[in-house]
Amino acid sequence: MDRGSDPDDGGRAISSSPLSARDSAQMDRNPSPPPDLDGAESGEEGDAIGETVYSKHWLFSTLTRLVQSVTEQEGGDQESQVELSEEEEEELCKIWDMAMDKDVAGFLQEFKAPDILLGVIAKSRSPRLTEICVGILGNMACFPNTCLTLSQNEDLGAVLLLLLGDADPPTLLETCRLLLTCLSQSDVAPLWLERVRQQKSVYPNLCFIMCSSTNTDLLVKVGELVDKLFDLDEDLMKSWITAQPSEVDPDSQIHISTSLLEATKQLRTESLDSLEVYLHAIQLLTTVDEGVQLFLAEGEGLGKEAWNVLKELVCQDLCQMDDPPVILQEQKGLLAPALAVLSTLFPRYGQQGGDVEQNLPLIGSLLRVLQYLQVCQQRETGNHTDSEVSKDEEEEEEDVQLQALKETTAEFLASVLIDLTKGAMAELVKRGSLTAQTCLLVANSLLPQHRAAVDHMTAALSEEEPKLVDVLKGKLPAARP
Repeated sequence: MDRGSDPDDGGRAISSSPLSARDSAQMDRNPSPPPDLDGAESGEEGDAIGETVYSKHWLFSTLTRLVQSVTEQEGGDQESQVELSEEEEEELCKIWDMAMDKDVAGFLQEFKAPDILLGVIAKSRSPRLTEICVGILGNMACFPNTCLTLSQNEDLGAVLLLLLGDADPPTLLETCRLLLTCLSQSDVAPLWLERVRQQKSVYPNLCFIMCSSTNTDLLVKVGELVDKLFDLDEDLMKSWITAQPSEVDPDSQIHISTSLLEATKQLRTESLDSLEVYLHAIQLLTTVDEGVQLFLAEGEGLGKEAWNVLKELVCQDLCQMDDPPVILQEQKGLLAPALAVLSTLFPRYGQQGGDVEQNLPLIGSLLRVLQYLQVCQQRETGNHTDSEVSKDEEEEEEDVQLQALKETTAEFLASVLIDLTKGAMAELVKRGSLTAQTCLLVANSLLPQHRAAVDHMTAALSEEEPKLVDVLKGKLPAARP
C-alpha cells in the first residue's frame, strides 16, 4: 500500500470513508450532567479531594461547563470541527494531569466522570477535546479499582474500540494507550479480549494504521497493542491470520502480516529502537501453523518480502563489525525475534537461486553475534566476585533474553552450515568471518546438539584450510569426526 499522508493529519493518511466512532449510532447520546455535589458551594471546608490539594468544587464546575459547551455545539454544522478555547483546553488538561493521582481517579469515578466523558466523546466535534477525554480515562485506568469499573461499562467499551477508526492521530494514540493499560491488568483483560473478538472493525482499523501511518509514536503504540493482543490470545491471532478481506471495505486487501511488515519498514528508517514490538509480533505469527503456512505459501510474495526486510535489518543495522560487543544488551530484543523468523523462512527463501554467496553476510552476522555473546557472558561471569555463588544461582542470574538469542543463533547457524559448500566456507575464511577462534566458538556453541553441522564444517574446511582444522581438532577433541 502506498503510504500517503496529509501534512495536517499528524502523519496519518485519512481514509476516504473512515470508520469514525463519532459517526456510529452506538454513540448517539448526550453527555451526562454532573451529579449534584453536596457542599460544593459551601466553601473550602471539605473541598479537597482525598489527601490532595485539588478542589472538588473546581472539578465539578469544570465538568459542568464542559457539558454545557458540548451541548451548545449541537446546533451548528455537524460536519465542521470545533476548536477549544485556550481557557477550556488549559482547564481540561489540568483534569487530565490530575487523573494520574489515585485519589482524583477514584473521585472522578465516584463522580460519574466516565459517563460524562462518554457523552462528550459522542457529541464532540473537536478532535482535541476527544483526545483529552480519552486521555483522562486512560489515566484513570492506571489504577486497578477504577480500571475495573471503567471496563465493566459496556457502552464505554464499545465506543473505545470504535475510536480505533477515528481520523485523528492523537486520539488514536490515547485510545491505544487506554486499551493497552486495560489489557495489562489480568482481572479485566479477558473482558477486553472478548470485545475485540466481537468488534469486527478492530482488525481492519489497526491494519490500516500500520499500513498508512508515518506517525512514529502512533505506530509504536499500535504495535504494542497488536503484540499484546497476540501474546494474550493465540486464537485471536489465528483468526486474524486467516481473515478474509475486510467486510467494512471489501476492496481492501490489507492483511495483518503485510501491515506488520509495512510498519516495520517505516520504523526502521525513523526509530530502530521502536521495532522490538513489531519483530516480536511477526515472530508470534510464525509460532502457529497458520502463520508459517502463510509465510511459506506458494506464489505469495509475503514470505520473500519478510525474508528480505529482516535479512537487511540484521546484516545492515544490527550487530555491526564496528559495534562494541555490549551492543547486544541493547539489541537482543531485536535480534532474537528477527533471527527466529529468518530461521523459519530460510529453508524456502534462503536457498532460492542456488547462490550460496547471497547468505554470506548473514552468516557473518550470525558468527559475530556468537562472538559478542561470548564476550558478554565472560563479562557477566567476571562480575561474580563471591566464590560461594552456586552454579544454579549463576544460571538464574543469566540474562534470559541473551540466552534466547544464543539458542536461536545456534539453531539458525546449524541449519545454514549443514548445506554450505567448500567454496563458501573458503570465502568466509577469506573474509575473516571464519577463523580458528570463531570455528572453535561455533563448535562449542553447536555441540552436542548439532554435531552434523560441526562435522560438515570441519570436513568442508579440511581441504581448503587444513591448518585451521588441525587447530580446531587440537583444541576441541569433540569436533573430530
